[in-house]
Amino acid sequence: MSSKPNIVFLFPDQLRWDFLSCYGATFIETRNIDRLAARSTIFERAIAPHPVCIPARAALLTGCNALTTGVLTNNLWLRPDHGACGMPSWPSLLSNAGYFTAAIGKMHFIPWDISEGFDHRVIAEDKRHIHIEDDYSDYLKEHGLEKVRGWEEEGYTDHRMASISDVPEKHQVDVWTGREAVKFLDHYDDDKPFAVHVAFPGPHDPYNPPRDWAAKFRPEDMPPALPRTADTDRFRDDLIKSHAGGSSRVDLGDFPEATKQRVRAHYCALIAMIDQQVGAILDAIERRDDADNTLIVLAADHGDFVGDFDFLGKNLFFEPAMHVPMLLHMPGQANSNRSNALVTVTDLFASFLAVVGIANQTGQDSHPLPGIVGDAVRPYALGAVGNGVMITDGRYRLSHYSNGLVTLYDLETDPIEARNLASDPGQGDLRTRLDAVLVREMFKAAAGAHDDKRYPYVTMAAGHPAHQRGWHRPYPWDGTA
Repeated sequence: MSSKPNIVFLFPDQLRWDFLSCYGATFIETRNIDRLAARSTIFERAIAPHPVCIPARAALLTGCNALTTGVLTNNLWLRPDHGACGMPSWPSLLSNAGYFTAAIGKMHFIPWDISEGFDHRVIAEDKRHIHIEDDYSDYLKEHGLEKVRGWEEEGYTDHRMASISDVPEKHQVDVWTGREAVKFLDHYDDDKPFAVHVAFPGPHDPYNPPRDWAAKFRPEDMPPALPRTADTDRFRDDLIKSHAGGSSRVDLGDFPEATKQRVRAHYCALIAMIDQQVGAILDAIERRDDADNTLIVLAADHGDFVGDFDFLGKNLFFEPAMHVPMLLHMPGQANSNRSNALVTVTDLFASFLAVVGIANQTGQDSHPLPGIVGDAVRPYALGAVGNGVMITDGRYRLSHYSNGLVTLYDLETDPIEARNLASDPGQGDLRTRLDAVLVREMFKAAAGAHDDKRYPYVTMAAGHPAHQRGWHRPYPWDGTA
């Protein structure tokens, strides 16, 4: 048996922190996630600095900020030779260090079936991408079922994607993903330590649990959505337009309170289904002889507005979209503790490398989570998406958007982001300080984006072939002469 720890990385898609009972939610009981939390560090200030699916995953994969990867929207992905260009993925680095790496569920790679360094993949892609012929699609066909468009489900249009799935519970995509993870844990017996990334496609919209699961949560028991603000209304027209087309096809111009509550209840039902699978995975880990030598992480790529500000989805620098759960169980850990340290989803890149004993030479925006190697805390986090950039120190968050809006919130005294301090004369020094940090971090991220363009600087190297006609610059350059 290897002395290096196994890694189990649980990663629901679009899961916000305050819909878990271990973070204080009283309208849902996530007993299995709570069970993990009871022997984990619970990070209270974990954020998704790039609150969009593909940018978040590209940053996690490489440990680099979205300004460095260049992946700022869901229409972009890493260049195919990013590893050779100095931006390797964490699974490739772990594989090179003697780990067996496996990815089960939704990765959102482009193309969807590439490995990105994983030795083994079992694939169930995005719930909206019904035409992808992945492993889950094959499974459904074997059972006489198929993927369907959201608007083909009962209640989808009228209830803003809060529909009812006709797929029986045992064939639901998150149940299937959990079952495949358990299968891996029960059967893996190689001498190599393993790192398995279990990425649930839910609770991402459509908010479509089976009928019996939907019945477990009453809309009237859900916490009310946050009201619209002058700041959030600056994005309202664009959000309505984006949801009216594409793979959503719902009208957010009219979003009744009762509908928001139904969306939230269905979102809870999807979370509860995932929680059940987390329990099965924890049971499978405990059945293994190396259970005490297993690191477990639960996090999410970003959150979901689920009705807050009359919005669904993410893609903005507000708490419902950015604030995510982060649980870290170290091998042998028996008790829980809570940390207010500022941590990001991108930090998992450096954390996995640190656990394995690999030096982080490329993940320029990734730091080990406190408790893995010492207790160093990152002072700031830079975030970027296609329509803006932000900087936060954990308490204050300054954001600049392409539409001209600037927001500055004190998340300690104003957690619902109702008071924009950006133009407050009394906060001028604070804004100046954060703007200076933002510019510095943006320049650093932009410089990292161009590392692939380096060349051997040989001006003073007499006799080097670069001084002769016809020399070809090595690309990408590996740093040797």
